[in-house]
Amino acid sequence: MALAEELTAAMAAIHARGWCDGTGGNFSCVQQRDPLQLLMAPSGVDKGQVQPADLIVVDAAGQVIGGMGKASAETALHLEIVGRCDAGAVLHTHSQAATLLSRRALAEPRRGQDSNPKPDGVVLVEGLEMLKGLEGITTHLTSIEIPVLANDQNLPRLSQRAGPLLGDAPQGLLIAGHGLYAWGPSLSQAIRHLEILEFLLEQSWRQLLLDALIARPEPGERASYG
Repeated sequence: MALAEELTAAMAAIHARGWCDGTGGNFSCVQQRDPLQLLMAPSGVDKGQVQPADLIVVDAAGQVIGGMGKASAETALHLEIVGRCDAGAVLHTHSQAATLLSRRALAEPRRGQDSNPKPDGVVLVEGLEMLKGLEGITTHLTSIEIPVLANDQNLPRLSQRAGPLLGDAPQGLLIAGHGLYAWGPSLSQAIRHLEILEFLLEQSWRQLLLDALIARPEPGERASYG
């Protein structure tokens, strides 16, 4: 019951921050490894109102084996992240920043990449002190590329595409126009990674706005085009 209480408390806090409005978002914790069982929020409910008794348990095939709710179709991606990254918790949010920047990433020209397979886009973040909140980063003098995949209602196919990208991902993955998946070896670490990544995404889109304001000419001035 302790894990259920921790997960629902985390969901309520995430909802209060405006990161999973309406029935958006989905959240899971590993309840046991062998055989694998995930404790999850049921699909189609307000995640800020879920109580411990409302949670469901799904198996490695994504089938509900405990509780009365329905599993989200996105359970497939949770299972992929748990399997590939040995994650103990996966948190999926629908924040404004994640939604906006993930869509923008698909519209940007692709930089050359040696990795194969490749994401459909990336969100680059560099030089910020808050990067040090991500596992394995010890200096702000670094950069991360959060991979972005185009949205796909075929979740098994989307999960297969995501799988090879997860090992190099900075504890997070973006689905374009949809939101952020963040994870960690425990629920507390997944929450930390979610908060850090959401901060970095928020900072990134605010910087874009600031740059646009600085570049905008004052009334009566002519814009400079280089």
